[in-house]
Amino acid sequence: MDKKEYKEFSDRKSPSSTILKDCLMAFLFGGAICTFGQLLFALYEPLGLGKEFTGSAVSVTLIFLGVLLTGLNIYPKLAKYAGAGTIVPITGFANSVAAPSIEARTEGFVLGVGAKLFTIAGPVIVYGIGASFLAGIWYFIRTL
Repeated sequence: MDKKEYKEFSDRKSPSSTILKDCLMAFLFGGAICTFGQLLFALYEPLGLGKEFTGSAVSVTLIFLGVLLTGLNIYPKLAKYAGAGTIVPITGFANSVAAPSIEARTEGFVLGVGAKLFTIAGPVIVYGIGASFLAGIWYFIRTL
């Protein structure tokens, strides 16, 4: 098989690109999740929590809903359809923590759930803490 034949064979077997559709779905679903978060903010703010605690309440609510929908097997189905739009918001982070622990529950709480809990989210947390530490040192040195 020469290069031309291989290219033709590869083109026939490769799935067609749906990047435009995928980008549009990610934009719409990610935007819908963020809009829902803003709606929650507008609902919580009149309760007199203050902006800081209102933001925390919205984050906790979105994390709870992300974990709940993951546990009910709704979030993974939504993610198949919505793509990256469900990964980027805080709900995606909640899903990335909950999903491995749900899958490992048959192995027990320590060696299953405890060991697998941060399989996906762990590196994000480690690099986030490391970057925050370095930024804090840089800020401290800069203010001297």
